[in-house]
Amino acid sequence: MTKKVLLVAEDDENDALLLERALRRAGSEFQLIRVPDGEQAVAYLAGLPPYSDRSAHPPADLLLLDLKMPRMDGFEVLRWRAAQTVHSFPVIVFSSSTLERDVRQAYELGASSYAVKPLRSERLDAFARALIAWWGSFNVTGSRLPM
Repeated sequence: MTKKVLLVAEDDENDALLLERALRRAGSEFQLIRVPDGEQAVAYLAGLPPYSDRSAHPPADLLLLDLKMPRMDGFEVLRWRAAQTVHSFPVIVFSSSTLERDVRQAYELGASSYAVKPLRSERLDAFARALIAWWGSFNVTGSRLPM
C-alpha cells in the first residue's frame, strides 16, 4: 500500500523541522511534503506547475495548514478549497493563533480540525502521535479505503 501524503503548508523553517522530527520520532509513515506558503499549497493541491507530475507529486491525503503565511495565508487557502467541487482531503489548521475569531473562521471555511502549535516538545510529540493514529490510521480519505 502506498504511503499517505501529508502536505504541510508552513513558512517557518524551524516549525517545519520540529514537526518533521516529532513525526519521525512518533514512527510516521506519511510521505511528508512541505510547501512554504499558501500559493504553493494551492498549486500542489491543484496539480499545477511545478507539481503537475502526479507520479512525482502525488495528491495530498491530508493538509496541515498554517494560517499566518506570506503570499497567501491559510484562510485564503481554505477559501480556495471551499470553492472547489471536490473536497477529498481533510485540512487541519496548525497555527500559533489562539484567537477565537481565527478558530471560528477556520471552521466556517471548512477546516476539519484546528490545533494550536505546542510550545513544548513533549506536546508536539503527543500531537504527532495523535495525528498519526487518527489521520494516518483510522480516518478514510478520498479513494484510500481500509482493507
